[in-house]
Amino acid sequence: MKALCTLTAAATLALAIPAHAEFALDSRFTDADGDLIADIPSDAAQQVDPDTLIFAYTPVEDPAVYAEVWQGFLDHMAEVTGKDVQFFPVQSNAAQIEAMRAGRLHVAGFNTGSNPLAVACAGFRPFAMMAAEDGSFGYEMEIITYPDSGIDSIEAIKGKQMAFTSETSNSGFKAPSAILSAEFGMSAGADFEPVFSGAHDNSILGVANKDYPAAAIANSVKARMIEREVVTPDQLVTLYTSETFPTTGYGTAYNLTPELQESIQEAFFSFDWEGSALAEEFSKSGEETFIPITFQEDWAVIRTIDEATGVVYACE
Repeated sequence: MKALCTLTAAATLALAIPAHAEFALDSRFTDADGDLIADIPSDAAQQVDPDTLIFAYTPVEDPAVYAEVWQGFLDHMAEVTGKDVQFFPVQSNAAQIEAMRAGRLHVAGFNTGSNPLAVACAGFRPFAMMAAEDGSFGYEMEIITYPDSGIDSIEAIKGKQMAFTSETSNSGFKAPSAILSAEFGMSAGADFEPVFSGAHDNSILGVANKDYPAAAIANSVKARMIEREVVTPDQLVTLYTSETFPTTGYGTAYNLTPELQESIQEAFFSFDWEGSALAEEFSKSGEETFIPITFQEDWAVIRTIDEATGVVYACE
C-alpha cells in the first residue's frame, strides 16, 4: 500500500497521455466550484431528505456475507443521522450506478473503476476511503493463474482464455487491458479470449478451481478470501503485480440535503472500528479506518487509465 497513489504510468504503461484525463459530468449536474463532482442543488425543493437511507457496497459474490459485515456500521449511521438505514445487495456495477441515478440509492461504496462513471452519470459524491491506521491505502491489480496451468509468464496467456470482472472495473478490466497492450503488445480477441466473471471473487474462485487459466483481479479481495479460507495460497500463482491504486470510494447521492450529507460523513469518520465486524473483515487487506479523499486528486490516475483505454462516460 502507498499513501499516494501514483502510476509510474508514463513509464509503466508507456502511453502518451496527459496527467489528468478529460472528464465531464452529465448535463443533469452542475460543478460551479470545479471539483469534478456534482454540486448539491441550491434549490431546497430539489434536495431530498428520505426517512430511510439505502446503502450499497460494491458487488461481491455473496452479498449476504457483507450485509452482516456492514450491519454494525449501518447501525452507527442510523444513530448519527436519525434515519433508518438498509443494506441493498447489488449484483453488478451497472445496477448499482443505475440505482443511484434513479434516486433509489443514497449512500454507497463504488469500486475503483466504476467511481468515475458513478460521479459523471449518477451524481455520486465520494468523500471517504478505507485505509490503514497510518493513512496508507491502496491495492494492486494482479494477473493470476493456477499451478501447473502451463502459463509461466504473461506472454504464455496468448491463445488461451483470460477472465476479467466487468468493463467498469479498474483492476478487473481497464488497468490490465492498458498494461497488456502497452507492456506486452497483447489485446483481447486478437491474442486471447476474454471472458467476464462479474466479480473479483468469481474470477479468483474460477482460477483456483481451474475454470479460468488466468484472470485479472484486485489483490485486496484475494487477501480477504485467503483469510476466510475460501481459497488457499497454493491454489494461485501471481504472474504480474501493478502499481498501487485507490480502493473503494464511499460517498452520497448529490441531492441529499447538505445537513444529511454532513451527518453521513460524520458517521463514517466517527465509527469505532475496534472489535467491529468491519474491522474483522477488512483488516485482512490492511484496512482499519476511514480517511477523507477527493475524487479530483485521488482518482486522477483512474481517469488517466480510462482515457488510455478509450472509456467514454456515456450516461444514456
